[in-house]
Amino acid sequence: MSSAQQDFERIAREVIEDSFHMDPVGATWLGEHAFDSLLPDLTKYGQEQFARRIEGYLAALDAVDDVELALPDLVDLEILRAFLTSTYFDITQVAAHTWNPMLWNPGTAIHLLLSRDFAPLEERMANVADRCEKIPNFLEQARNTLEEMPEIHCETAIAQLAGTRALLESLEMQSQIIESVDQHVEWLKEQLPFANKSPRMGPEIYSGILWHSLDAESNVQELLVAAHQHLDLVNSQMLHVSQEYLAEIEIEVEENDDPISCALAQIAEKAPVTDATVLSHVASAMAAAKAFTIERNLVTVPEIDVEVIEMPEIHRGIAVAYCDAPGPLEHAHVPTFVAVAPTPAQWAPERKESFFREYNGVQIHDLTIHEAIPGHVLQLAVASHGSEQSLTRRFGFSGTFVEGWAVYVEELLISQGYSPEPTKPSALAIRLQQLKMQARMTINAILDVSVHTQEISEEEAMSLMIKRGYQEESEAAGKWRRALLTAGQLPTYFVGYREVRQLAEDLRLMHPDWSWREIHDLMLQFGSPAPRHVRQLLGL
Repeated sequence: MSSAQQDFERIAREVIEDSFHMDPVGATWLGEHAFDSLLPDLTKYGQEQFARRIEGYLAALDAVDDVELALPDLVDLEILRAFLTSTYFDITQVAAHTWNPMLWNPGTAIHLLLSRDFAPLEERMANVADRCEKIPNFLEQARNTLEEMPEIHCETAIAQLAGTRALLESLEMQSQIIESVDQHVEWLKEQLPFANKSPRMGPEIYSGILWHSLDAESNVQELLVAAHQHLDLVNSQMLHVSQEYLAEIEIEVEENDDPISCALAQIAEKAPVTDATVLSHVASAMAAAKAFTIERNLVTVPEIDVEVIEMPEIHRGIAVAYCDAPGPLEHAHVPTFVAVAPTPAQWAPERKESFFREYNGVQIHDLTIHEAIPGHVLQLAVASHGSEQSLTRRFGFSGTFVEGWAVYVEELLISQGYSPEPTKPSALAIRLQQLKMQARMTINAILDVSVHTQEISEEEAMSLMIKRGYQEESEAAGKWRRALLTAGQLPTYFVGYREVRQLAEDLRLMHPDWSWREIHDLMLQFGSPAPRHVRQLLGL
């Protein structure tokens, strides 16, 4: 090992350990459990000191003689540098710890220790107790740190803390711990009349957020233009497929009716889903997609311990299913969960019907490809157990690659002939649903940019999602809130899809005699770094 490689690996270990001290909840999620008894340090002093240390780490990386580094170490150096510059920007420019009360909810810190059997229950409960004991001081720090807040973040934090309180009650925690949550909620309610900070980031800050979130060569205006162009293309394809589908099922469209809306309504009507059947729909879709992936030799499907479970009530109402995979640093043998959602108990019947029109039986197949196999479940399993993932690559997890891969394989399976039933109407129906998901992820990018840089109104955003994305109103309303509550995450689907797809196409050109399995296995062997780093590791 060269001295340069030794220097880099020492710096990487220091950075990763320091980041875990600052964000022990993130460490738990990643699968590093040495910090499971701690809560984050989100105080102004703690964050400022971390920013100073980051300056030192960046200077140390600059001093590494990278001429002596092999390609994998050079890539890891860039991954670590990207993490440090992104974190520095978050602390010094975004400073969400001073205005976003949702960051100060200790509920996730407790939930992560309870949701997986990565250690004996007694050991995990000891860490639960340690974290709970720190909650009163943690929430006092929040009140001393938070300044003017956006109203929507304040309201959401209050609602989420109700779930945290219920969790603490179920664990029969000491009364003073629960009372500290009540005190904090009351304080947040008192701040609501003064919560006038705009949730929109503004063009300058948002440009930096987007750059660091995507870790890709993409600026705001180029992204917006590309997304609008892609949406036009997808809507054109949706129209063509809708007309063909309606002709196949012998439905005539009235002159003033929209063929896409008519086709989607027919699909939802013919493939009903209810609270009682949604879990079985996802389980059967996952089995079908797995079998198709193996049969068509699209990517190696490893042995994965997957459990389809009922989604916790507190997470319901956003999507039918999500993938809950072990972190890339987890050493214990724990399953991957595909959490599937009956609708929240308090929803009115009309809202439940709307939700399952959006997530009908055909759409569930496309969503399951994304969330399960060969999407998130498969890709994250390979990322956790593959031999080509260094510590830095496991730590430098990229949502752009993860979401990009999942969107890419939706398109891949449908293009290879996947269909819930061996009929032409069924094949056209799932193709239309997959295109609808393409429209949704494209609008995600447009919405995120427009909310944070262009002052798009709620009415304009809802119109875009409903008229161009063909989303149910409740689905669109939820996405509007998400765009106000977050920045930079929603474009990861569109940008990641484009980059992963281009990566696959380039490998196909380089190796025309290779099977899809060989191409995709090569793409996945490096874990989940940003696509530009995968490209560099592949020598493209």
